Amino acid sequence: MSLDLIAVVGRLIAAGPQDRPPVIGVAGSQGSGKTTLARKAAEAFGGVQLSLDDIYLTRGERADLALDIHPLFATRGPPGTHDLGLLERTIIALSNADPDSETPLPVFDKLTDDRLSEDDWSRFRGRPRVILIDGWCLGALPEAADALATPLNILERKQDPDAVWRKAVNDAAGARYLALADRLDARLYLRAPGFDTVLDWRCEQEESLRGRPLTPEERHGIADFIQYFERLTRRMIDGGVRADVIVQLDRNRLPVTITS
Repeated sequence: MSLDLIAVVGRLIAAGPQDRPPVIGVAGSQGSGKTTLARKAAEAFGGVQLSLDDIYLTRGERADLALDIHPLFATRGPPGTHDLGLLERTIIALSNADPDSETPLPVFDKLTDDRLSEDDWSRFRGRPRVILIDGWCLGALPEAADALATPLNILERKQDPDAVWRKAVNDAAGARYLALADRLDARLYLRAPGFDTVLDWRCEQEESLRGRPLTPEERHGIADFIQYFERLTRRMIDGGVRADVIVQLDRNRLPVTITS
């Protein structure tokens, strides 16, 4: 997959601005290969990779959201739990860098569920040829308000019966997140065959990390966790996404069609 899609990214770079690094978004569900593609493309074209996974709000900031808006905001992942201002400042710094610049790149530690201090961030030296941003919800289009009324899964039914959380997530997706996607020079979306495949891919990731098959209980835990992402993931799979290139994947993550 990577070699073919890296060439697609290369064409997006060539079509982008020449007076500054193009900023290209790579979106896709959990387990779709978006982070791998962004990383390999950055390596291939002398660029830098930034991930929404590294610009989550701190644990303390999400705790404040949980108190102010809804307890589900304590869990990182959905729109509203990222520091988009930090991402935008990092993009600007990289775009304005000179050959001797060292730009700090945010790092989030999933083990502690918190952002590392800036002293522990990685550094990018020089000016990148391209800035690649990967994120599962980049370009997601918000749903109509009436679509939020009916819970989609057990999480929404039991923990968000009044739709406060999903409305706030939907509002965030349609405001700052979509504005971010609109400012990108190009957007590529890796489209999964369906949401059931997303669970399989996410479990495969965990099995690879752990070096063993998951127990039924562990798989059930992952199924519970991805409910946080289910509504917008299904929305994007069904066409609710702003993208310049859509890559339809099969269950093995191989591209079936590429449309633009």
